Amino acid sequence: MTSWPPESGARASSADAQGTAPSADALRGDAAGGAPARSGEAVLDSMQVQRSKDGDAAAFRALYERFAPMVHGVLVARARPQEADDLMQDVFLSAWRHLHHLRSDEHFGGWLASIARRRVARFHARARPPAASLSDRADGRSSGAAPEPADPRAGRDGSAEILATLQQLPDAYRETLAMRLIEGLTGPEIAAATGLTHGSVRVNLSRGMKLLQERLRKAGWP
Repeated sequence: MTSWPPESGARASSADAQGTAPSADALRGDAAGGAPARSGEAVLDSMQVQRSKDGDAAAFRALYERFAPMVHGVLVARARPQEADDLMQDVFLSAWRHLHHLRSDEHFGGWLASIARRRVARFHARARPPAASLSDRADGRSSGAAPEPADPRAGRDGSAEILATLQQLPDAYRETLAMRLIEGLTGPEIAAATGLTHGSVRVNLSRGMKLLQERLRKAGWP
């Protein structure tokens, strides 16, 4: 199956137009805004999942376009933007190959998010430098040099620092905030894509935004 992923460097996500990290202006907006998602989306998603299980590549391409922003939000909440972009196709390829393991079609979004979390966790585990040997430690050497940390203020608008701070928040907060601030999804859209209740999404966004703002103020932001 090669027709559904976008060309290298492209992604079916609102983040293409909005950038790869939240801006300071986004933090001043309504975190949970937006109109309720259409009630027919869940039914359509289930139909597309069933068709995909039957080998319909076009149906899975539609699922990719629908859930890509949510998946990218899960990934970028834990990885650098370029790393998240690179992991996108791995996540959807894994979902395509193991779709028959999904027992409940209506839980596709939550199942997909769990694949993304596992994939980015494996990525970090493999990227971690090997532990230094005892002899290396005695000599003050390391068998693998850790990469230099990125300058959190590298972005001209401070977006890199905001993203770095967001990634330090508890999982539930950083995921929903990444979907809202980076991917541009509304609260109802996040609920529909992830399977979370609307109330849970509102709480995560509200508490997460408050915590993010508090940590940014401690870091010297106005």
